[in-house]
Amino acid sequence: MSFKQVELGRTGIMVPQLAFGAMSFGGMFGPTDEETSHACLDAAIEAGITFWDTANIYGMGVSETVLGHYLAAKKPEGITIATKASIIPGPPRRIDNSYDYLRSELEGSLEKLGLSSVELFYAHRHDPETPIEEVAETMGRLIDEGLIKGYGLSEVAPYTLSRAHAVRPVTAVQNEYSLWTRLPELGLIRSCAELGVSFVAFSPVARGMFGETSVDRADMREGDFRLSNPRFTEPNYSHNLAKVEEFRQWAHGRGVSVAGAALAWVMAQGDHVIPIPGTRTAAHLNEWLDAQKIEMDAATLAEIEAILPAGWAWGDRYGDKQMVAVERYC
Repeated sequence: MSFKQVELGRTGIMVPQLAFGAMSFGGMFGPTDEETSHACLDAAIEAGITFWDTANIYGMGVSETVLGHYLAAKKPEGITIATKASIIPGPPRRIDNSYDYLRSELEGSLEKLGLSSVELFYAHRHDPETPIEEVAETMGRLIDEGLIKGYGLSEVAPYTLSRAHAVRPVTAVQNEYSLWTRLPELGLIRSCAELGVSFVAFSPVARGMFGETSVDRADMREGDFRLSNPRFTEPNYSHNLAKVEEFRQWAHGRGVSVAGAALAWVMAQGDHVIPIPGTRTAAHLNEWLDAQKIEMDAATLAEIEAILPAGWAWGDRYGDKQMVAVERYC
């Protein structure tokens, strides 16, 4: 059994409905090395997970470099690559959506990846001082120049999507979405479906909470942004851990992995909804694989909703400093 193939926006490019996020390859959540990362990519290919997502700031180029070395060494076929740019780390953190900046960063990303073009390129955040119509025009130029096949937006509101799409059709929107982050249900997932835009759900296993064991604060290294994230600070963390344990017991009672069940739930929200979990290891990736065989019928969805109803999580998904250029619409 392999993951269902879905169209990436309206590009004609078909991708598995479960994708792979390579942020962890940049050391964002702990030490990693290229050999381990490449073994993880081997496992992804074996599982049919061939849509890979990275960004210029993941390890300040490390993630893209790791992917580039793998592509050069293994030469796998049928891989779809997405990358992103716009965030300039601080302090203070800044967002740059200008053509000159995005094109320059894209060229750097292509060099690291060893590619002449990528299938998808995101504006990683929207600079509120730059009209989104200008961003759409910039992305259109990059498409016309043959550097990208389609473009995306990240952490945007439905109105921003519709404004950009009117100028140049958007391929994908990437926002956080999972059983503990449900905001996109208030218009964004529906807007994507209506416009023929893929909705790429990042952090679909709740930053490690929906695993066979939940992420432990004691295991987080200094600098891990989760240490200051409201959902990982007390008393919120203990409450959230207890609720996730209820879901874990439900999943185990059904004989499925916790991550697989969480991912199957996300995919059940629409054929255009593509979860993009990330990991550093093949072992964790293999926990996802039963997502393709878990049937999410109405009764199952109702059982999950009874355990984890919308709004169950304590604490905001980001702290105030992490909300820079994240669009709020409700």
